[in-house]
Amino acid sequence: MTQALELDARDLKKTADKLHVGDKILLSGIVYTSRDAAHKRIMSMIENGEKLPYDIENAVIYYAGPTPAPEGRPIGSCGPTTSGRMDKYAPKLLDMGLGGMIGKGERSEEVREAIVRNKSVYLCAIGGAGALAGKCITECEVIAFNDLGCESVKKLRFNRFPLVVANDCHGGDIFSDGRAEYALR
Repeated sequence: MTQALELDARDLKKTADKLHVGDKILLSGIVYTSRDAAHKRIMSMIENGEKLPYDIENAVIYYAGPTPAPEGRPIGSCGPTTSGRMDKYAPKLLDMGLGGMIGKGERSEEVREAIVRNKSVYLCAIGGAGALAGKCITECEVIAFNDLGCESVKKLRFNRFPLVVANDCHGGDIFSDGRAEYALR
């Protein structure tokens, strides 16, 4: 088993060229949640020239809708949601400087091309392990769209959040690579 690389979220895009499909990451630092409804509002803000809730440049978005925090914790369960639902928004955000995305599942060809074009990265979190993932989050603050409840945009602080590189800036795709490897067996 290979050792996981420890990275700060603000350095993710700077180190993207050194990351390859299958690399294990322990990510720390600031990450923003955003799902379907929030992405729709963010795109409307972009189209209207409005200031976004956070700076897209080098930001990392986690496709998640955390549950309310139990007493004594900053957040409840915080597992990934299916990333493909954000595929229509991701290329534009990547072209604006988005540093990386976290979720689960495959991405479209357009998103993979935008990852390569912008030297970014897509990381997968373990689905079904939201309660464990929540233990790697030390801070949570709603920063936009409070009316969306669990889908509001939140600013999270990760502490060694475990992830795997699923799409790298070299064109690697863990999903197609895995299927090809399986077919050879």
